[in-house]
Amino acid sequence: MPHSSWLKAAGAAFAVALATATAAHAAPAPAPAPAPELTAATSVAAVVTLRYDDSRAGGWEAAIAAGVASWNRNVSNVRLVEAAPGTRAEIQIVATSGWPQATLGPVRPGGQVRVELGSQAVSQGYDKTRIAAHEMGHSLGLPDTKPGPCSQLMSGSAAGTSCTNAVPNATERSRVESAYAGGLASLVPADGRTLVDAP
Repeated sequence: MPHSSWLKAAGAAFAVALATATAAHAAPAPAPAPAPELTAATSVAAVVTLRYDDSRAGGWEAAIAAGVASWNRNVSNVRLVEAAPGTRAEIQIVATSGWPQATLGPVRPGGQVRVELGSQAVSQGYDKTRIAAHEMGHSLGLPDTKPGPCSQLMSGSAAGTSCTNAVPNATERSRVESAYAGGLASLVPADGRTLVDAP
């Protein structure tokens, strides 16, 4: 083998050996980066489930169901569900002969508030579904906004007997969403005051 060919072959063998040795002692490749954590903007909001018991609200069942459906359609991070018989409910709903009234929330899961659906308001011409939705609004932390227009659910009796609106407006929805934002950790205990909804 000519001297120049021998040098080329030896050089190539040395380069291969050097590359192999370098690779054997090289630092391992970095592990792939973990998936980025979900931020508040990208995560799905935690839904707080509140149970209600209307077993002592005879004659109001349809109005309660419609009021609950209105809240469930209009807020996304709190869900109202009927309590199974014999289980504890956060919202106790009873029918009374007086004016509607309710404990001011926001009620926490495991806590308890009371809603009284009074027939005195019905006898004076107020809409049962609006009354039920309004009183549930108190349980979710909304005070009265009297005086106020019919478009404000929490204006209650101030809107007059012709008002049948049972849908919370944008401000009311936002306040409930804010009260239950972040799931259970952010909830403060219910206010505890009883709000009577007489005119």
